[in-house]
Amino acid sequence: MALAPEVNRLLTQVGPGTPGGTLLRRYWMAVAPEAELRARTKKRVRILGEDLVLFRDGAGRYGLIPEACPHRHASLFYGFVENDGLRCPYHGWKFDADGTCIDQPFEPADSKLRALACRTAYPVQSLAGILFAYLGPAPAPLLPRWEYLVRDDGTRSIVVLPEHHCNWLQSQENSHDPVHTYHLHGRMMQEHGQAEVERAAIAYFLRPIENYSFELCHESAWSGIRKVRAFGGDRPEVESGHPAIFPNILVAPQGREITMHWRVPIDDEHTRIIWCEFTPAAGGESVSQRDEDIPVTYLPHPLRPDGEYDLTTFPNQDLMAWETQGPIVDRSTELLGASDKGILMFRKLLREQIERVQDGGEPAGVIRDGALNRIIELSVSRGLSNMTQELEPDDGVTAGMRSVFASANGD
Repeated sequence: MALAPEVNRLLTQVGPGTPGGTLLRRYWMAVAPEAELRARTKKRVRILGEDLVLFRDGAGRYGLIPEACPHRHASLFYGFVENDGLRCPYHGWKFDADGTCIDQPFEPADSKLRALACRTAYPVQSLAGILFAYLGPAPAPLLPRWEYLVRDDGTRSIVVLPEHHCNWLQSQENSHDPVHTYHLHGRMMQEHGQAEVERAAIAYFLRPIENYSFELCHESAWSGIRKVRAFGGDRPEVESGHPAIFPNILVAPQGREITMHWRVPIDDEHTRIIWCEFTPAAGGESVSQRDEDIPVTYLPHPLRPDGEYDLTTFPNQDLMAWETQGPIVDRSTELLGASDKGILMFRKLLREQIERVQDGGEPAGVIRDGALNRIIELSVSRGLSNMTQELEPDDGVTAGMRSVFASANGD
């Protein structure tokens, strides 16, 4: 069912005061790898249509405040990070991590301007080497402790994808589409990839998809949609299914790894995607990996010098499909089919949660019970199971899957 333009705007607008933006502000958003704030003390951030500065003061506290100084609106990004806050480069007004104006040089000590100058500050927390921010009303919910962020029986890596020139919903809807992988990934890799290296992925995704189903999930600590596919061919398999967690997370098995994707709206027409890849230890043993030792990889934008997309990797293939729909796709002219049931379910869920917040309620998947948040299990035991069992260890599955899925080159 195509969407009327006004409904499309409802689902895609993310700025302050918009219904969709108000909903998304009820969830913690991945902002940046923590390593970026160890290499430098501040970073300009645009998220949900707001221009902000993320900083780490001399005492190690994280702050996230509006970029424009309230005095004369100079950029605080160019300011001075001090032990107790961030000082404006123009006239020296200083703000702590909570947004409180704690110093106003050249103003009277009893000036009422200091109280008026206090900034809205957003809470920032670090988990598994990623900085998360909450831009919604107080009190903030708990930062979800997804199992792949807190388990100790494996190692993690972080991947930052290039800025996507399209609305966040285009990438998140892809998470509810079980059949695009045949042509967009399997056949595209066959035609553009290095077939000898990537034959495992090609063989996996070019199997016939005989059936698919969608399950609307409301678990104790998360809500979303789980998709399941049944493959035929010479390697038949029924997937255990993996979830798209509401509102903007995908959990994806990738060979031996499990990857969590955060699709974070920059504004209505741009999206930032951050992955955390979890690789279980072969024997299930505990692994010592400090957050400061988690490697971070940045993928380049896939446009070649001639302006065309490089289609040799999974992220590039996805990005091509999302960006070529336009900055905000016109959903009033779509021709949806049976395989789009998951997308329709997600749009319905998104609209319901927007309306719930408008009515004063709390949206699905917000966690406030610490007992539920010790570790949130997602029941994604492994992915590509038959392929891994039949081809490892000497048939190229490790190198092949890594090359097309993971941090060096793929999705």
